[in-house]
This record gives sequence, C-alpha cells and structure tokens, in this order.
Amino acid sequence: MREVALVLASCVFLCFLPSCSQAARQGQDIRCGACRALVDEMEWAISQIDPKKMIQTGSFRINPDGSQSIREVPLARSEGNLLELMENVCERMEEYGEHKDSLTNRNSYIRIKSRSGEVMDLSEATLDSRVTSSLKFACETIVEQNEDEIIEFFAHETDNVKDKLCSKRTDLCDHALKIPHDEL
Repeated sequence: MREVALVLASCVFLCFLPSCSQAARQGQDIRCGACRALVDEMEWAISQIDPKKMIQTGSFRINPDGSQSIREVPLARSEGNLLELMENVCERMEEYGEHKDSLTNRNSYIRIKSRSGEVMDLSEATLDSRVTSSLKFACETIVEQNEDEIIEFFAHETDNVKDKLCSKRTDLCDHALKIPHDEL
C-alpha cells in the first residue's frame, strides 16, 4: 500500500513538473520582453527630443574662488528627463502583443500599434489583456528595481543597451544572445 502511494505521488509530481518549468519559462519571457520593450520605448522617447536642447546641471553654489560647478548636458539624456520618461514608459506596454517563435517555442513581444499611425501586420501577434498587464507589471518592477542602472545606460549614448541592460546587468534575458536584434 505504501509503495502504491509513493508511485502515485511520484506520478503526480512528474505531471506537474513540466507545467512548473513552462510557467517559469513564461515568466522569464515576460520579464525579458518587458526589459527589451522598455529599452525600445526609452530609446524612441529620447530620439524625439531635440538634440540641440541643453540643460544646466550641477551646483549653483559659488565656490570660494568665485566660480560655479555648472555644466551643460543634452536635455534628452539628463537625469531629470530620464526620470520623467521612466514614469510613463510602462504605460506603453499596452501597445505590445505576444509572438511565439515556432523554432524555439519562446515568447517575444512586439509592438501592435504603430507610433506613426501606419497599419501594421498583426498576423503573428497574439493580443491578450492578461499578457499586456503582465508585461506592464514586469516593466514597473524592472524600473523600480533597476532605476539607477537604467539612468546610467541612457545618460550616455551606448550601443546594444538591450544586451547590456537586459542580459548582462540584470540577467533578465539569459537567453537573449539568441534573439535577433532589430535596428531603430
């Protein structure tokens, strides 16, 4: 009798094991997709600000020698502007849909609404409010937990921010080296 119970418990455990790993993988896909979408949205928002606009940063106190420690930085990459952009960036996760890669069986997240109003091909995207709310929650969590890293990467122009932030710095996309990189 005891052996039967042990075999039964083992079977139940083995039945639930694949679904647990699939749920963990789906959670990883959502966190990775949210990070990659966050980077896309931040880069786009920064690109929409006139690069000629500058802002003065530093201390407005007068040093003993009569000088001030003020420097001019581009408005688009100033800490204040980046903080403002981060406040609203996760709202745009509602403009993303899920795409399942048939080769890897992994989910990625693609824009379903064009920024310019053009019609987009949505044949490969799945639109689901649960996915977008999960993506938005993951984005908010990433912004909250990695605010300093996000500001650090976007304060200076850097190449491959998606890889550097989402894979190397935060480990949200440990499989990201296999994801194709799109160019802006």
